[in-house]
Amino acid sequence: MRYLDRRTDPLAGRRTARSSQRRRNRCNRRILPLERNGIGHLKKETLIRAIAAALALVSVPASADAHLINTTLGDFYGGVLYPLSGPDDVVPWFALAILASIQDPRNARWLLFVFPVALVGGALLSVVTPALFISPAWNLAVIVVTGLAVAAAAKLPFPVFLGLGTLIALLHGYHNGQAMTQDTDRLLFICGVAAVGYVFVTLFTALAISFRQGGREWRLIALRASGSWVAAVGVIMIGLQLRTAVPM
Repeated sequence: MRYLDRRTDPLAGRRTARSSQRRRNRCNRRILPLERNGIGHLKKETLIRAIAAALALVSVPASADAHLINTTLGDFYGGVLYPLSGPDDVVPWFALAILASIQDPRNARWLLFVFPVALVGGALLSVVTPALFISPAWNLAVIVVTGLAVAAAAKLPFPVFLGLGTLIALLHGYHNGQAMTQDTDRLLFICGVAAVGYVFVTLFTALAISFRQGGREWRLIALRASGSWVAAVGVIMIGLQLRTAVPM
């Protein structure tokens, strides 16, 4: 099969022709049809982008702070991140949120209001009475009790449930408040602790309620199993605390 724009005689025996003569066999068609105006437009855009990038690099200052860590708001971020740096706060908060999803909606709504307020109260208590000694056993005992309540799917009376949430918030607020130093902006740090506590408990309570709304029994069993794991973690932490307290 031969192409219509080629000569019919075979290549063998043809005399050598210049490139300008050979181009006539293509009927003045381009191999790669490109628009001259389009190429020029692309070159112009590329040049403009290169100039803009160069100006941006030149205008960058010698030192810049991309975040607010070096400013006063860094203390707020410190208050947000400090409770999330270990299991002492995260585990009981998680168990309390799961327990709130098992309670009546009124109890859960009250917890979302009382919990951050009690966090602020505990942190302020650490400022007023910094020498107050609170045994770590209280935090560990609260973890075990909350985990066992979740494992049993216990619907606690309103005062008992609200008292448990208040106790957890006061203990953890005081513990987090002790992390403040003389250079720390206490107001921002305490606001950060209260904010992360409110967001954490609210988010996990909503997730647990949404998870239970499937209507299947195994979902409640899964939540109860998470409570048993929380209680087991609390028992392990108590054992480690006793081991470090007793000299070998």
